Amino acid sequence: MDDFIGRRDLVPPEKLRELTRRSDLKGAIQALSHFGAVAVTGTGLWLTWGSWWAAPWFVVHGMLVNFLFAAQHECNHYTAFETRWVNDLVNRITGFVLLYPRSYERWYHFEHHRHTQDWERDPELMRRKPFTLSVYLLYLIGVSYWWDLLVRLWRNARGKVTGDYFSAAQRRHITLEARWHIAGYALIAAVSVALDSWAALILWLAPMLSTKVLHQVQNITEHIGITHEPDTVHNTRTISTWPLLRWMGWNMQYHTAHHTYPAVPFHRLPELHAELTRRLGYAPPTVGYLEFQRRFIAALARGPEPVEGVSEAGPPHRSAA
Repeated sequence: MDDFIGRRDLVPPEKLRELTRRSDLKGAIQALSHFGAVAVTGTGLWLTWGSWWAAPWFVVHGMLVNFLFAAQHECNHYTAFETRWVNDLVNRITGFVLLYPRSYERWYHFEHHRHTQDWERDPELMRRKPFTLSVYLLYLIGVSYWWDLLVRLWRNARGKVTGDYFSAAQRRHITLEARWHIAGYALIAAVSVALDSWAALILWLAPMLSTKVLHQVQNITEHIGITHEPDTVHNTRTISTWPLLRWMGWNMQYHTAHHTYPAVPFHRLPELHAELTRRLGYAPPTVGYLEFQRRFIAALARGPEPVEGVSEAGPPHRSAA
């Protein structure tokens, strides 16, 4: 990914080589702890279903399932594990669980890295206009997110793949991938009906779909409302939060560091963040989850999101090297 929007002049090559070392052990510890936590909360939810005790299990389980997107994202970059096929395997699993096919999301996401915050070329922005308050709130709680995701999955399965950044071969692959996903979901539905089982709904779909807001605060805070200048040190936010949430998010809260040097694996991002801050002489744009929501919602109450975004960094911006 040679043409991404980022900085090339901040971290010395020898230090960067050290930071970009992958680790199967670190990846296994992180993945097994996350999937293990999902298994624990799923068990708690199943055993307490039908009582009020199920409510907290339901919320935490849904949050953990949604944050599996952090694992999918890391595997997209082949930085979760040193062994390449393990990244692919975990990526396929999380993509199926999250209704977000692996290959489509990977190619789509690389375009986001290449053209971060470019209204005309960043696919995360090309699908929308600047937010108004009502449109934003629907996205925040997950209604429009899930609708768009499911419509896109169905459209891709029909061969109607949009996005001029996909090659013809990629479009064919995306169509086949979407069809396999839909076939898999249909099989689960058929087995559930045959066995008269609500397990898939209770342990998967219901908590995942209804708690999306708890994951959206992560996705939204990373880029929305910030400057659109082509410099990841300024157009990407770092999120200040608790260690538990950083574990759940695979350290993606260090998002400025990740976008500036996307080949650095999740377990080295805290060190990379410290290195960037030291070399810049100031911290990148940093905010807490709730602090950003309060600030952005208050701004939208006064008017739509500004097209040019808001500068949140200290010194004057510099163009990407």
